Amino acid sequence: MNNFPKLIIFPAFVSAFISFFSTPLVIKIAKKFGLIDDPKKHKHPKVIHTYPTPRAGGLAAYFGVLVASLIFLPLDKHLLGILLGASIITLVGISDDKLDLNPYLRLLIQFTAASIPIAAGIGISFITNPFNGIVDLSQPQINFYLLGEARSIWLVSDIFALFWIVFMMNILNMGAKGVDGQLPGIVVVAAVTIAALSSKFSADITQWQVIILASITAGAYLGFLPWNFYPQKIMPGFSGSSLAGYLLAILSILSTTKVGILMVVLSVPIVDTGYTIIRRVFSGKSPVWGDRGHLHHKLLDAGFSKRQVSSFYWLVSAFLGIIALNLNTSYKLYTILGVIVFVGGLLLWLTYRPKS
Repeated sequence: MNNFPKLIIFPAFVSAFISFFSTPLVIKIAKKFGLIDDPKKHKHPKVIHTYPTPRAGGLAAYFGVLVASLIFLPLDKHLLGILLGASIITLVGISDDKLDLNPYLRLLIQFTAASIPIAAGIGISFITNPFNGIVDLSQPQINFYLLGEARSIWLVSDIFALFWIVFMMNILNMGAKGVDGQLPGIVVVAAVTIAALSSKFSADITQWQVIILASITAGAYLGFLPWNFYPQKIMPGFSGSSLAGYLLAILSILSTTKVGILMVVLSVPIVDTGYTIIRRVFSGKSPVWGDRGHLHHKLLDAGFSKRQVSSFYWLVSAFLGIIALNLNTSYKLYTILGVIVFVGGLLLWLTYRPKS
């Protein structure tokens, strides 16, 4: 632990420094190339900002993650796969911030990007059964030779990891970036929680790389936060939310496959998004087409300020993160069920409360 500052604080600081000071440049780029969300032109029920705001804030976070990772982590096949996938996600996110791509096209590209770190060897070999034991995902395996080297595909493991990564990208995009400062604050909390989890297994040298990458991720979004907090000067955009979900999903896989920890920390946006999709489907609407029915919209309509709403998400996520670090698998499941009831009840009350 004598190397704690070098392995934790320095990577986070460098990442935050790059993200913070590159954001003004990203704002200029966004304005120059028309990456602006103007509520007068982009009329949509989910839009809550009142003035033209640059998008593409994810580019600043990407710069922070990229540079700090190349400085502090060994450039092995895992990191190459992670960074290549992150580059594709950021590029597609910037394109969407400019062109508003078809949601199904975005989804296809997300699957493509998520497959890259999996091809590099990052996967989920097992998951813990919340009732007892573990579920082995390592079988069946498809073995073959490529370029003279033995290769293998862990079919169930790789498919599970693929859908987990894409799932997290869309959860962060749909349920965690509606209000100024909401997304970066949640990402910082989640990344710090994963770093704390991996530190419990610091005797395993491989976990130090996870801790460093989690610190870099937290730093990148912490550096972006002052520019995105109310009143925001730039939005994270699709690039910022997708990159965040991608990195957090991979970190949860690498941190001894503790996907349950991340599900608990992000259970409010996960549950909110689940309710939103169900509501849209039963209303005969597309599940991927935005509306004004998310929890953060309901809180704003109830009179809470944007600062209060984002702070609510941060505090609840931090509270759940602290709890999750001290729970076994079955209690994590009960915690998520409790959040389902809490968010469902809150949405019902906010929707049908007496209007003054």
